[in-house]
Amino acid sequence: MYTSTQYNNNNNNNYRRVNTNTDPNDPSTLMKEDGVSVCSELWIESFRNPNQTITNLTNYLRRFELWVLAYQKVCADEMGAYMPRSSVQRSALEDLLALRNAVLDNRFRWGARLEFFIKSPKDKTEYESLSKRKIRAILTTTQPSPFQDRIVQEVLFMILEPVFEARFSEKSYAFRPGRTAHTALRVIRRSFAGYLWYIKGDLSTILDGLKVGMVISALMRDVRDKMVIDLIKSAMTTPVITSPPVEKKKTKRKYQKKKVLAEDEPKPDPYWLESFFGFAPEEAEKVPTWGHCGILSPLLANICLDELDRWMEGKIQEFYRPSKSDVIWNSPEGEVDQGNTSWPEFVPTSGPDKTRKIDYIRFGGHFLIGVRGPRADAAILRKQLIEFCDQKYMLKLDNESLPIEHITKGIMFLDHVLCRRVVYPTLRYTATGGKIISEKGVGTLLSVTASLKQCIKQFRKLGFLKGDRDPDPQPCFRMFHATQAHTNAQMNKLLSTMVEWYRFADNRKKIVNFCSYIIRGSLAKLYAAKYKLRSRAKVYKIGDRTLRRPLKEKKGQSPEYNNLLRMGLAESIEGLQYTRMSLVPETDYSPFPVGWKPDHEKALIEYIKLDDPKTLEQNRTSLIEEGLISPQDYISMLVWNYKRSAAINSELLVGSGICEREVCDLLGEKDCYKGKEVGTNVFILHELKMMMPNLNHRFRGHVGLIATVLLGPVCC
Repeated sequence: MYTSTQYNNNNNNNYRRVNTNTDPNDPSTLMKEDGVSVCSELWIESFRNPNQTITNLTNYLRRFELWVLAYQKVCADEMGAYMPRSSVQRSALEDLLALRNAVLDNRFRWGARLEFFIKSPKDKTEYESLSKRKIRAILTTTQPSPFQDRIVQEVLFMILEPVFEARFSEKSYAFRPGRTAHTALRVIRRSFAGYLWYIKGDLSTILDGLKVGMVISALMRDVRDKMVIDLIKSAMTTPVITSPPVEKKKTKRKYQKKKVLAEDEPKPDPYWLESFFGFAPEEAEKVPTWGHCGILSPLLANICLDELDRWMEGKIQEFYRPSKSDVIWNSPEGEVDQGNTSWPEFVPTSGPDKTRKIDYIRFGGHFLIGVRGPRADAAILRKQLIEFCDQKYMLKLDNESLPIEHITKGIMFLDHVLCRRVVYPTLRYTATGGKIISEKGVGTLLSVTASLKQCIKQFRKLGFLKGDRDPDPQPCFRMFHATQAHTNAQMNKLLSTMVEWYRFADNRKKIVNFCSYIIRGSLAKLYAAKYKLRSRAKVYKIGDRTLRRPLKEKKGQSPEYNNLLRMGLAESIEGLQYTRMSLVPETDYSPFPVGWKPDHEKALIEYIKLDDPKTLEQNRTSLIEEGLISPQDYISMLVWNYKRSAAINSELLVGSGICEREVCDLLGEKDCYKGKEVGTNVFILHELKMMMPNLNHRFRGHVGLIATVLLGPVCC
């Protein structure tokens, strides 16, 4: 049995032994550890000191491990498959090292078209032998982002993301790991109950671009590294060459032979995934692209908008005025901010003696503010918000761009409608079976409902239907040449994704059943045109309600489809899912905890807490107070007691038949017997061996560690 210390020492010895004859000019010798370990170290340090100004990012920029990791990521996007570090060729490492040195020496230029330090593995073009016409076309027309630019962007992103993720507000979502649209909807359901007035704002023009000085000043609040700042500044100021759009003349369409993709070429998105991307809500449609920043653009946009988040957090504290008579926001335990824990969504009707409170959430360039209080308070907040955006972002807003709406009208956010349902106090039944409901409501429940209007709009945009009041499914002719089994499978994946998207909507069953109706009708019309069955009714009659039966069989074919399917000679056809409302899952009403954090942040905080010596001392103190003992202390006490009281000589060991062979068996070693008996140490290990069956896996590891310490000079 090897302990972790032994294993690491052996690995280091082997690493030195292997690298004694390596070429000193080999770039792989610069990789002292794994790139993921370097990133983890930066994440831990950023979350350990979230308020510290960062000045040493250039040290991470020099780490060659990060450049190799960035190369692997960009190659995965380029080639469609992940490239292990052992598969990276030496020539690629040398080019990557030249790119790193060029960045550090300020010789790197964004947007290069002809001169590259490193090229994509797919790029086989020899730029030295190109004609003048092709060179002119490359220099004057729109070209994809160079491969080396994306590597530099990836390295900067890996360095900057942990720094700012530890500082970002918890009120912001989108373009952040673990904070999706679903998270935003769950936060709205939990925290926005009881707000009567809403201010919905659109700052997506900021995502189109800001002045370079504003972005750099926002960046320099927390990062004071000149090299990193200069790299980002040059990426934003270097002009991007774009060619004006050329109107193509309408020509008669000719037959084009379909291109067969090579194994190393990235495959296009499947039809179901492309269709689902068309369902992106308005708040998630726009992704910022600033100059040559690439994947850095969303992060930079969040850095700029974080100032708005911090300003709004101050306004939340400033606006909060609790009321003693309001039991919802003031619980008996004094948890003012949590409200009534038994009814997290139940809120009382408004009144002058109720608590005044606001809340705020931002998803990308769109934000939503909930105000509990009179409309005048919302108007004052809107005026202050307009002044702040004008001063900070030089963005001119007006009352029309920041409308104040009442909850009764329904607030649209992320393609979901926020509304309220009135709760009545009594429900009495009459002798004839009727029921009498009190006309006066005692409170409301916040309802998060998927917008059917938006769903129809998205389906119409994708060409699945036409019409508004009476939507009529249209055939999806893009799947005309696909088999019935493949088409059904693609649409089932789309339906499964739609079920997950509407997971937290109150009308999940209704909206998913509508999506299933549209897709099923679209496929039925497609099959009717493809197999010449004239109508959808004929398709349903042959293919069943779920379209799982084959719609066409060759005449005179024997055996039948069922027999071919049993023999594995025919493709199984999967029926469409969720054709009935009872098959659609229920809405997910699982409670969303207060102070929620993504899983990676919780793991980081827990690791930092356990790594703190104060936490270790507190755990030891609590163990002593409870009268418990840790496994390490128990084994140490056991060994010390045996060493102190051992008075057994080697004759007893020989008489009892205890030899080093049994010790080696305890350790899992073979052929390590040197022909010598051991002394007191072996007796101790013999006693530990007798206890092994009653110890758990963790204790056995400590036993192996003890054996290694006691018999290190003897065992090989």
